[in-house]
Amino acid sequence: MGRYSERTGEGPTRMPAAKSQCRISLGSMSQEIEIGLGKKARLAYALDDVAIVPSRRTRDPQDVSTSWQVDAYEFDIPVIAAPMDSVTSPATAIAMGKLGGLGVLDLEGLWTRYEDPQPLLGEIAALDSAHAIERIQQIYAEPVKPELITQRLHEIRDAGVTVAGALSPQRTQQFYSTVVDAGVDLFVIRGTAVSAEHVSQTHEPLNLKKFIYDLDVPVIVGGAANYTAALHLMRTGAAGVLVGFGGTAVSSTRTTIGVQAPLATAISDVAEARRDYMDESGGRYVQVIADGGMGDSGNFVKAFALGADAVMLGTPLARAAEAPGKGMHWGAEARHQTLPRGYRVNVGTVAPLEQILFGPSHQADGRVNFIGALRRAMASTGYVNVKDFQRCDMVVTPYAAH
Repeated sequence: MGRYSERTGEGPTRMPAAKSQCRISLGSMSQEIEIGLGKKARLAYALDDVAIVPSRRTRDPQDVSTSWQVDAYEFDIPVIAAPMDSVTSPATAIAMGKLGGLGVLDLEGLWTRYEDPQPLLGEIAALDSAHAIERIQQIYAEPVKPELITQRLHEIRDAGVTVAGALSPQRTQQFYSTVVDAGVDLFVIRGTAVSAEHVSQTHEPLNLKKFIYDLDVPVIVGGAANYTAALHLMRTGAAGVLVGFGGTAVSSTRTTIGVQAPLATAISDVAEARRDYMDESGGRYVQVIADGGMGDSGNFVKAFALGADAVMLGTPLARAAEAPGKGMHWGAEARHQTLPRGYRVNVGTVAPLEQILFGPSHQADGRVNFIGALRRAMASTGYVNVKDFQRCDMVVTPYAAH
């Protein structure tokens, strides 16, 4: 079983002050640290490193709005259930929709590989930690079946909620027509790192801009971790950009391939790209969606303060009584056949889905009542909606949260 931070899943990001040389640009307020004579690195912050500052004006929590809209689709809460088999099944996607959020089904997951994945979900939850990843690889070796993609999406559609499905960039060209024909409302392309300029010597890469232009469905794409990558994704015509990778509770990208992007800095960078793209495009607004690293309600709230319009949650919803993972949590990274980059972790079961989202909470640990926490923070800073809340003051805290 992997080690992870219960609060965020992110590792420490602080660098020692001793023997470091810092250069601060007053124009951009960015800070670089000299690793050695041949390499400099930018100082970046995780969500645990920052905090929200209350303002002189406050409001009652019931007077604020948590509504969110992407393209023509409106939601009561800015929460997306991550496309992970331990989080989202057709049933939990439907439940999320009825609670005012959005559930995204992993269209390369067990629900599209097996007619009845429930026994396998139970098996994965019960596996010994030492052999969990190897068995997960075996289970996910079963091919994805197009007819099951159609069946699962129809099941969600028949419940009367917004239908969203996710594919990796590698599988998008293979299955997108099946997904669109099945009647998906929102299409999600989600990977560890998704770029608008993928290069391959072995196959024709996905032309993201042409793909989105030709598709008659809003597309959310990511992850992006910096200003430049996000700006290029926005220019493809995406309706939303996912921010973050390598920081979630079940990811080991930092350990396996050395990749991580502290989420506080990443969200802020992508929010700035959104603003510049609005000026460049004549007012087109692209949704910024923070993805991963928000295991407690405090970090969930800070994601909005840093510039996110919505948040994609994994770990918090994997703790729901209805979660398919039965208290265990894993992602697509764990099933890679040659280089798994994720763990299966025990996050436990804490409450029903509705209670995790709306409370009440009976513990002060930030695991229950995420929307109540967002409302309280917005009220404490005097803002009435999420877009305005993005302007709230923040500080870099001189201590690591534990």
